[in-house]
Amino acid sequence: MWGLNRRGIKSLAVYLLLAIALWAAVLLSGVHATIAGVLAALTIPIRTTPGTPDATDSPLHRLEHGLHPWSAYLIVPLFGFANAGVELGGLGVNGLLAPLPLAVAAGLVLGKQVGIFSAIWLSVRTGVAQMPRGATWAQLYGMSLLCGIGFTMSLFIGALAFPTAPELVEESKIGILVGSLISAVMGFILLRLAPLHPQHSMIEAEQSREIEADGDVST
Repeated sequence: MWGLNRRGIKSLAVYLLLAIALWAAVLLSGVHATIAGVLAALTIPIRTTPGTPDATDSPLHRLEHGLHPWSAYLIVPLFGFANAGVELGGLGVNGLLAPLPLAVAAGLVLGKQVGIFSAIWLSVRTGVAQMPRGATWAQLYGMSLLCGIGFTMSLFIGALAFPTAPELVEESKIGILVGSLISAVMGFILLRLAPLHPQHSMIEAEQSREIEADGDVST
């Protein structure tokens, strides 16, 4: 798949067929098949245009937007209902303040915002990446807070961390729910209060014109 990318092959069907084969191989190897999805996504071509991270006709762009409704409205909710069940009956302050729930919640609320925002700041300052057009540092920090909403991957990691201790898995779920709630509220408040970019209207108009131009080219 990497070789096809380097050769300029952009057919999504080819990458999807090879991704299925990769998924089966990784599953049979004993490694969790989630890794196959990450590796496959790294090989699917993406094409950039000036001022935008990807063009609308990029294979990865089309795949991402095609899968998003299924992922957001079907797969993730089903996963949540099937895996996030936690018994809250009799849960008191002592349960919320136990070491494991506190550690998991702190990892989501503090670890995510510090790690993600620091990586963004360092990348921009060193020139590795550019500041997203039309975004402010306050908005990026609010986005970093929202990244503390842990669900699917957090539950997955919790189950892997305590395979023989179901009571600890339940405690980690409590920490995930609490940490996610705090991150969601803090991120929402900050993004609602954060001022827009000084040139927000002009940048938004330029992006609209570029999207229309890309649509005309694709057509």
